[in-house]
Amino acid sequence: MPSSQIKVVFFDAAGTLFHVKGSVGDVYLRYAVKYGVPRSPDVVTKVNQAFKDAFRQAPPPVFAVEQPEKLKQCERLWWFDIVHAVFYRVGMFEGFDDYFEEVYEAFSRAEAWDVYPEVPEVLEQLRSQGYELGVISNFDTRFFEIIRALRLEHFFDSITISSIAGSAKPSPQIFRRALDQHVVEPEEAMHVGDDPKEDFAGATNARLAGVLLDRDGTEKGRVTPCIGDLGELPGMVRQL
Repeated sequence: MPSSQIKVVFFDAAGTLFHVKGSVGDVYLRYAVKYGVPRSPDVVTKVNQAFKDAFRQAPPPVFAVEQPEKLKQCERLWWFDIVHAVFYRVGMFEGFDDYFEEVYEAFSRAEAWDVYPEVPEVLEQLRSQGYELGVISNFDTRFFEIIRALRLEHFFDSITISSIAGSAKPSPQIFRRALDQHVVEPEEAMHVGDDPKEDFAGATNARLAGVLLDRDGTEKGRVTPCIGDLGELPGMVRQL
């Protein structure tokens, strides 16, 4: 059993456990070329910036429906608005509706994603030490396909995603829902993620132990505790 106070370690998903292969712009343009959209380094840069802007300005992915089919429709419409906003900024093209269906489905498959190299070993190590593991993510229901395709599903005891939970990080509600699945108090759990607001501030405000994953070093010295690689995590959990 864990020797520290921590009993459960939660992880963010995209940007923490796995990442888009290349960049969002690379994937978007791979499917847009046949619709006449030019693919060049300059266009990739513009699409990536447009995506960051559109994603930041979008409302949280939370939907007031429970039926699976209606939920999936809401998720699709949420992403349609984002992708449409991207190409509204970069340049719209004919056949966009068909294009969107293709690129939306592409992101549910393993070939759009790469698992960070240290992830399987770290998850296995934490499980062997007796910690329960979970995911807390502002993702949609495609997450279940992705995590199975990436062969990570068996590591986790719980998965809490915003479109099902009815709340999104940094709201304390999504953290409370995740905690309830493990029947633990906030002080008995840790959450690790790459977003200072959604993951670190969200977790700490919900009274979990927050750890910021800062792979590129942009937050170094500004947030504590902060790690540059998930390989640092097992030792940190034991210290708590």
